[in-house]
Amino acid sequence: MLVMTAKVDKKKIAIILVAIVVAAAGLVTLLSGGEDTEPTVSTGVANNDARVAFLKAFGWEVTTSPVESSQVRIPADSTEVFERYNALQKSQGYDLSAYPGKTVMRYVYQVNNYPGATEPVYATLLIYKDQVIGGDITDTSAKGVVRGFRMPDDSETSPSDASTQPDTT
Repeated sequence: MLVMTAKVDKKKIAIILVAIVVAAAGLVTLLSGGEDTEPTVSTGVANNDARVAFLKAFGWEVTTSPVESSQVRIPADSTEVFERYNALQKSQGYDLSAYPGKTVMRYVYQVNNYPGATEPVYATLLIYKDQVIGGDITDTSAKGVVRGFRMPDDSETSPSDASTQPDTT
């Protein structure tokens, strides 16, 4: 009977195992990345409670049911209006240009705690595959603003600062 022994270096085994894990992770990423390349910026918002919770995370108190829900199509061709609105989206980590021609759900909620509001204020969420891909908060007053989801501070809601241009901060 022949018996062979070998000295095993634990460092070499650890390096080989790490290399195998990295290679497997790279292969999984490569194989799953080619089919659906649209970005997902938020966690899932598959139901109304999740959408309300999403807005509440920014400090907004909204009606518990949307005042409007509809399907909208993201333009396949860029226009000046789309670019201005998408600049607002990009300022908050979204990019609607990644969804050309896609039909998305639009949910509109009435905001009940917009600082200094005298007219209705609405929160709009754009949802694709149960993910928030964009949206805004719109103050409908004459000097109202269209802004990102972030709650404004007192200086941002004073009448002298208000404009109808999207807030890009």
